[in-house]
Amino acid sequence: MSFKSFFKNLGPGPIIAAAFIGPGTVTVCTLAGVNFGFSLLWALGLSIISTVVLQEISGRLGLVTGQDLSQLIRNQKGKPLFRYFSMGLVLIAIGLGNAAYESGNISGTNLGLQVFWAAPIVNLAGFEVLTGNLILGAFAFILLWIGNYKALERVLVGLVIFMSIAFTAAAILTKPDWSAVFAGFLPRWNDDNLPTLVALIGTTVVPYNLFLYASLAKTRWSGFADIPWMRKDIAISIILGGLVSMAILMVGAANSSSEITSAIDVSKGLEGVFGSFAKYLMGFGLMAAGLTSSITAPLAAGLVICGILGWSQEIRSSSMRASMGIIVGLGLVFASLGIKPVQLITLAQLANGILLPLISGWIIWIASQKEILGNFRNKPRQTVIAGVIWLVTLILGLKSILAVLGISM
Repeated sequence: MSFKSFFKNLGPGPIIAAAFIGPGTVTVCTLAGVNFGFSLLWALGLSIISTVVLQEISGRLGLVTGQDLSQLIRNQKGKPLFRYFSMGLVLIAIGLGNAAYESGNISGTNLGLQVFWAAPIVNLAGFEVLTGNLILGAFAFILLWIGNYKALERVLVGLVIFMSIAFTAAAILTKPDWSAVFAGFLPRWNDDNLPTLVALIGTTVVPYNLFLYASLAKTRWSGFADIPWMRKDIAISIILGGLVSMAILMVGAANSSSEITSAIDVSKGLEGVFGSFAKYLMGFGLMAAGLTSSITAPLAAGLVICGILGWSQEIRSSSMRASMGIIVGLGLVFASLGIKPVQLITLAQLANGILLPLISGWIIWIASQKEILGNFRNKPRQTVIAGVIWLVTLILGLKSILAVLGISM
């Protein structure tokens, strides 16, 4: 098999990698390295394995059934009350959650942009309008409005490649102690690093990516005959994305700054290694991470909203454009006017904390049903592995809910 054939048959996996490596991931991984060195690399390794397993199941469901997860939820048989509850929960968690996260994605992109160009701030009716956020949000929406999956994929793949080069080069140039790096893959935790550990896994195992990949996979490939390609696609993409996250953590571990409030602050502590080039390296990486997530979050939310409500999921349809526009618009309002949607983000965290174990448990159960997947259902060993991963998502969900309620665990 030639390299040309290999890359020709790969699908939307890079979009999933682009989706989970956003400003939040960059910040969490950076702070994990700053505060705990290499000791939490194993948590990223666990998150990569968990994500590959769950995304493979969602992709397989999409290919075999010809439906994505939101359509499967809408069309499930059983008690109507449970079906409507499931539909409502998904709409709140994905729709509201992605609108809140879009605000962070746009703000994070602008933070990286400010390293190269400080967009003016305009005072409007008592509000400070950040024009950089407006420009970046408009750029993301234009790409989505054009509605060309191939063009989107090329843009996202390009950004992921540049982002990977930026952070990987930064990690290697810090000349880490490789024995300490490898020691970081030995699992260990305590009360101090547990919140960061949970955050590291939570930034990679993302509920909306399960919906996004099932939808894109059934569009990209023709059916169950392409399952082997789907598996290669998602495994390669998630592993490479995970390696980028590890590189970001390693860059954080090399930092010598005393004050860290964002990923950009790390560049100040790296000036001994890179000189003044440090801020440009981190700025570009953060800008690329923010742009990829600014595009994928509205796309995923649009697919979920339209799937749940039974509307057209064709990216150029009025229903998709309206759904994606609402997500980008809300993100722009919160980001450009300097509003911090704390209550909205809190509600999103609570909804996603409930959704993650529910949706992961649901797809694991669906994937074991012969009447749905036939010979492509989970084998007993796969179900056991997926069950262990479900326990991880349950713990993540509980931690998220308790954190919102202000209860320590």
